[in-house]
Amino acid sequence: MTLYIVRRIINYLILTAVASSLAYVLASTGLNPVWQFENRHPRPPQSSIDQLLDAWGVNPKVPLIERTWTWFTNIFHGDLGLTVGNHPVTEQLAVRAGVSLQLLLVGSILGAVLGVVLGVWGAVRQYKLSDQIVTVASYIVFATPVFVMGILLMILATYLNQALGFQLINFSGQYSANAPDDFWGAFGDRISHAALPTLVLAIAGAASYSRYQRNAMLDVLGADYIRTARSKGRTRGSALVRHGVRIALIPMSTFFAYSFGLLVTGSTMLEVVFSWHGMGELAIQSIQQQDINAVAGSTLFVAILILCSSTLSEVLYAALDPRVRR
Repeated sequence: MTLYIVRRIINYLILTAVASSLAYVLASTGLNPVWQFENRHPRPPQSSIDQLLDAWGVNPKVPLIERTWTWFTNIFHGDLGLTVGNHPVTEQLAVRAGVSLQLLLVGSILGAVLGVVLGVWGAVRQYKLSDQIVTVASYIVFATPVFVMGILLMILATYLNQALGFQLINFSGQYSANAPDDFWGAFGDRISHAALPTLVLAIAGAASYSRYQRNAMLDVLGADYIRTARSKGRTRGSALVRHGVRIALIPMSTFFAYSFGLLVTGSTMLEVVFSWHGMGELAIQSIQQQDINAVAGSTLFVAILILCSSTLSEVLYAALDPRVRR
């Protein structure tokens, strides 16, 4: 099993290197960092512009393959270049990634657990009222963009705060300017700000996971090993939990890997709506500012997230399926 995981990690590392290099190439061909200098009055001398572009490593006068190779080799030294604001991209990623992961980790875990439970419940009670309610609710969530869902929850939170007579839920930024200095006060303030965006991600994830889990569970309900377990004296619930759910979770482990990476793109507008200064906001700002290094760094962050979640899915797959361990 260890050799299997190592091989998979090597494959994912190669794919991450290819994806990040392609992202740099596409950003270099599609973005124009000289644009911000052309709109200045007076326009800076061309020598000063070239000096800045060389410092950023994005001078179009240098061949693209040479710039790409320099950027790629600098990754191994922890250097992703400078932003258009002359800040190291690695520092920006470190700060922004911590902000985004506060939402992504909690939201994705809650969404996965809730979605699996709802999917199993819907499969066991197929076509009954509870299954139909979950199905209709899931399709409504599918049809609603995450930023619209966030705005609706903000409206509901406003009415709740007015009814309670105090600010229970905050929905602007990560923390309040007048947050308490003690640990529990600051922790409660953080929770009140993170509640709504985390809830949006959890609801969106649960809707998606529940549909896949329900279909996977329906495939195993009539399997021979379920009937064999029942014939040996196991109750229906015991047979479903011990044999059915475990088998149905195998394809979900792969689905989790790639859906976790897509959460970054899904949370982009959510971070803008709730004023969270995370990776989503950085990606939007870097495109608006024609910042090649920041765009490539954001893509590298997403690729690393998918690498980590894919590795986790391989471990889960091996834990659920003994054939892989052999």
